[in-house]
Amino acid sequence: MRLKAALLLSALVAATACSPARAQNPADPNLTGTLKKVKDTGALTIGYRDASVPFSYLDGNQKPVGYAYEICLKVADAVKAHLKLDKLDVRLNPVTSATRIPLIANGTIDLECGSTTNNADRQKQAAFTNTHFLTATRFVAKKEKGLDKTDDLKGRTVVSTSGTTNIRQINEINAARGLGMRILPAKDHAEAFLMMETGRADAFVMDDVLLAALVAGSKAPEAYTISSEAQSQPEPYGIMLRKDDAPFKAVVDAATAALYKSPEGKALYDKWFTQAIPPRGINLKLPMSEPMRKAFANPSDSADPAAY
Repeated sequence: MRLKAALLLSALVAATACSPARAQNPADPNLTGTLKKVKDTGALTIGYRDASVPFSYLDGNQKPVGYAYEICLKVADAVKAHLKLDKLDVRLNPVTSATRIPLIANGTIDLECGSTTNNADRQKQAAFTNTHFLTATRFVAKKEKGLDKTDDLKGRTVVSTSGTTNIRQINEINAARGLGMRILPAKDHAEAFLMMETGRADAFVMDDVLLAALVAGSKAPEAYTISSEAQSQPEPYGIMLRKDDAPFKAVVDAATAALYKSPEGKALYDKWFTQAIPPRGINLKLPMSEPMRKAFANPSDSADPAAY
């Protein structure tokens, strides 16, 4: 009897080990890092911003939308295909400027989708995939003033937001070129735009994409123009992921490179930067620049502004 019981128990163990539930997701000894985590859990977590227009923000239904958010969804599709998963659970986790890097580092989120600048300091803490946007310092002014180039600001009153790299850059340009500008600090972007709007300043210096959003949301967008000449080199934005996870980064880099080099990449850019976007239907009217075209044609994760 004991022998029969032992044989029966062995048969049951063998049957359980070969059951469909175990066979559906066998362990892959070649997988490491994020890819292993996604394979084991069947889930990938995206970190999104709630107010980083048009990159990642909440629409009228309080659901994440945006240019960078859609890129992350494309990456999720590529990860699913790479791992040969029948289903991938894409989970969403809100992040802020302060929490985005810690949440990447501790594994809470796998991709951070927003307007995060890829620079040398951040690369010490996280990795970035190919650049999806290039911002630069420019100025906005009323069209009637006829201001477009940096030298047009000679002797003018200029405002920028206190504590930003933009106000430092315009002060350095003012001193280097001897333009004699009167440069005023504002407590925030809204105050700076209001000072330009009401004539207390001739121009407002800031990141061009932020200026485009302020103009689009103003009472009379057609009354303003953003300078064609930049006051800084391009600064790259990239999707952030965990550092020292080469296999996962290879999948993400391949997915973003394929997207950016395809017609779909240009169409995605146009959707969020040259067309009406939710929830208010504003249009940033920010067509793709020549450096951005080059960045899409030759995808790179470089943090060096000179690379663009």
